[in-house]
Parts: sequence; structure tokens; C-alpha cells
Amino acid sequence: MTYTTLISTETLHQQLNNSNWIIVDCRFSLADTEAGAKAYRHGHIPNARYADLDKDLSSTITDFTGRHPLPNFALLAKKLGDWGISNTSQVVAYDDAGGAFAGRLWWLLRFMGHDKVAVLDGGIKQWQKQGLPITTTLPIVKPVIFRPYLDEAAWLSALQVQNGIAKKSICLIDARTPERYRGKQEPIDPVAGHIPYALNRAFQLNLDSNGLFLAPEQLRKQFKQLIGATEPQQVVHYCGSGVTACHNLLAMEHAGLSGSKLYAGSWSEWIRNKNRTFVKD
Repeated sequence: MTYTTLISTETLHQQLNNSNWIIVDCRFSLADTEAGAKAYRHGHIPNARYADLDKDLSSTITDFTGRHPLPNFALLAKKLGDWGISNTSQVVAYDDAGGAFAGRLWWLLRFMGHDKVAVLDGGIKQWQKQGLPITTTLPIVKPVIFRPYLDEAAWLSALQVQNGIAKKSICLIDARTPERYRGKQEPIDPVAGHIPYALNRAFQLNLDSNGLFLAPEQLRKQFKQLIGATEPQQVVHYCGSGVTACHNLLAMEHAGLSGSKLYAGSWSEWIRNKNRTFVKD
């Protein structure tokens, strides 16, 4: 069976010794960029590799980009191969933040033509809650070749977002908290507010009180209430830097609302150009 959105801790545990399953630890902290790698060294799911959001899953910030620009895909394809990920591998990504960072790798792999990737529901916290094994042993990795097949239609540039807003051909969803969306507080970026006409759905709403994703039918109902008659293919997700927006995209896919897209640069790129308008409530 292929897993393309979420996977349970029980299912992953059953496949721990399956050589075609590759586990990737995506833990990260925006406040302490070394915290994820440190947590990995102190204990991770057996056989997991570590992917760093800044070093592996993003490229260098420039004057025109947001805080986590999309990576160089030739370099990422090489890294994926170095981690033992081939085009036939079942990949499982996890973190300790409800999928907020693992969702980035999930989206990147899908963009690169690899659908056999799922986020571990509940992440390492759920894994530990179930009493499943943790190790400090580094995996023995056999490098392979990963061939990317990029889907350029899966993400939008700032110009495409501007044009989409002007033509009313897209529905923007902002994954940040309501306080940041309304511009009441902005702890990270130099400008507060949101992109004109964007709707707000904090990605945390996709999770229940245990940090697990809501059932597909619940997610479907909630997103349908938000987007109304808009087709999923017209929905474009963004956040502060294009990372947690992937969580909403994942939630829609899990709910059977397939085909929404990512504004990869997100708010931190949008505000780099003073000619782009924004809204504060």
C-alpha cells in the first residue's frame, strides 16, 4: 500500500525494517535553528535521516526572497539520493510540531514528482506516547539515484499571485495565526498584515487536542465552509515563509480536496516589494 498524505505510528512501526521505507526527521525551531539537529542526535525514530529546514529544504535568502526560499532542486535531488531515497521509496517525514515542518518535505517531494510520501500523524510525540523505540544510532545509508520530475504548476510566484488577485481567479488562504493575519502582532517579519483578499485558517486548526490531524470528513467540511464554491485547484496557500502553508495543503489533500497550490515566497517575500499592497484589520 502507498501512503501519500498521513501515516499512523502503528503502521510505521510495522515497517521499520522495510528497506524501501525511508524515514526523515524534520524537527526544527525558528527560534533556535540548531535545536532540531540536536534533538535528532539525542534520540530519533530508528533508521531516520535528518533534514534541516534551512540547510537542506531551503536555499539562501536574497534581497528579493522570503525567509525560506525553495531549494535548488538539483542539489535537493542529490541529497535525497544520498539519504537513500529512490523514485520507488515510501518516504515518511516527521517532526515534533504537529507536522508544521515535516509538511515542507512532503510538499517538496510531491513537487519533485514523488507522491509516495506521508507525514507521521502526531510525529515523534505520538511515537513516544505509544512507547515505541527511540535510538541515538545513526542509520547506515546506501546512496541511490533520485530523479526529479518537477511540477511547475504546483506553486505560484508573487507576480502570479498578484495577477490571480486582479483576475479573481485564485482563493488565497493564510496559514498564520489570526493575530498575525490581522496585523495585531508580528514576531518575525518587519511588516504586519496580510495579502489583500486572503482568508485566514491557522494551520493549528487541522489538529485535535492530541496533536493528531482531524478526520478527513471534518477537514473537508471546514475547508468547504471556508472556500465555498471555489474549486480546490483555485486555492493558493501561504504563510510567513512558505513552510506551514504546506500543512493546510496537506490537510486539504487528506480531505480529498486535491490540487491546491503553494505561494512559496509567502508573506516574507510579499513585503520585500513596497509596490505590493497589504491589509491590516
